[in-house]
Amino acid sequence: MSLNTAPSCERIHIGIFGKRNAGKSSLINAITSQDLAIVSAYKGTTTDPVFKAMELLPLGPVMIIDTPGIDDEGELGEQRIKKAYQILNKTDIAILVIDAIVGISAEDLKLLDLIQDKKVPVIIAFNKCDLLTDAELDNLHASVPHMPVSAANGENIYEFRKAIANLLPEEKTTILLDDIVNQGDIVILVTPIDESAPKGRMILPQQQVLRNVIDNKGIAVVVQVEELADALQKLGCKPRLVVTDSQAFSTVAKIVPEDIPLTSFSILMARYKGSLMNSIKGVKALEEIKDGDKILVSEGCTHHRQCNDIGSVKLPNWIRGYTKAEPVFEFTSGTEFPLDLTSYKLVIHCGACMLNEREVIYRTRCAEVQDIPLTNYGIIIAYMNGILARSIAPLPELADILK
Repeated sequence: MSLNTAPSCERIHIGIFGKRNAGKSSLINAITSQDLAIVSAYKGTTTDPVFKAMELLPLGPVMIIDTPGIDDEGELGEQRIKKAYQILNKTDIAILVIDAIVGISAEDLKLLDLIQDKKVPVIIAFNKCDLLTDAELDNLHASVPHMPVSAANGENIYEFRKAIANLLPEEKTTILLDDIVNQGDIVILVTPIDESAPKGRMILPQQQVLRNVIDNKGIAVVVQVEELADALQKLGCKPRLVVTDSQAFSTVAKIVPEDIPLTSFSILMARYKGSLMNSIKGVKALEEIKDGDKILVSEGCTHHRQCNDIGSVKLPNWIRGYTKAEPVFEFTSGTEFPLDLTSYKLVIHCGACMLNEREVIYRTRCAEVQDIPLTNYGIIIAYMNGILARSIAPLPELADILK
């Protein structure tokens, strides 16, 4: 995949935090050698998080996030501070920008404590160092990696960029199909094209799984549900695996013989993002759903919902049919995710293809610490169709669970 076309969820997310007029936007422009962020002498120029996808050497594809000042004021200011703090949930590397003339403030220390609590790699940029004497520079201290810089004249910017790269999180250890598909293996991808499918392209999980099969020198066969039986017959041999869109699970499971491994894109995405085990455990809460119980259906992206949308229409209808109950469904999308989940009996998440791994783990952890069951689309649909054991059987790490 080209670095310039890497999806946002696969990019290293670098969050830029600090007080108003500390020089966050100026530092972004200096680091990237571009005028990406609006710079002004007036406090509060950045009122909402601003996302900029780019390539930053030596890191590669990154998502740089400029955030509102953590010392904003008034009712709107409090909302902006909340937005800035929420960005930490998706941040892989945090940069705390401090005005070197002012020094570290109570707001900076509060944020730094939260960054460290969340175990986010962090570095402090003491900005405006060109305005300090050598003696004043010597007095700049912090308990985490830090460096004096000047966004105005570029002092230490090259060195600071290298220091950011040294904070790079460890290589992703979660995988899609690397331990399942080998050279020459045939994998059938069932990709329904209906009213909810994007025009002229495949959705991201389908793209990623297809690319993963190709990277492992497998042979990918892509079909719609209606062509699946014909494709199986014409192959003349058993495919290594069939991967289907979750909403077609029931139909596909009837077409694919029991001796051919079957799973879904959504289940593979849960594996890739690190939420698979929690999703499997959480799905059993469906058996306890009663009339009036609240269920949260959360999607990681924002899209125009069609009349037969899977999250807001199909899934609730399937759950009503399975439980014979009338629960209350609530819906969130994009960056929205409630801090307090205690009013819900169950949280059902999409495959989270548009969220980075850190945010998925954050959301999973939120549910876990509040003792609220969380599952995902693929897991719950497989469960309701009585094929959960079959759909997770192809995944080697779950062998012990299935014994």
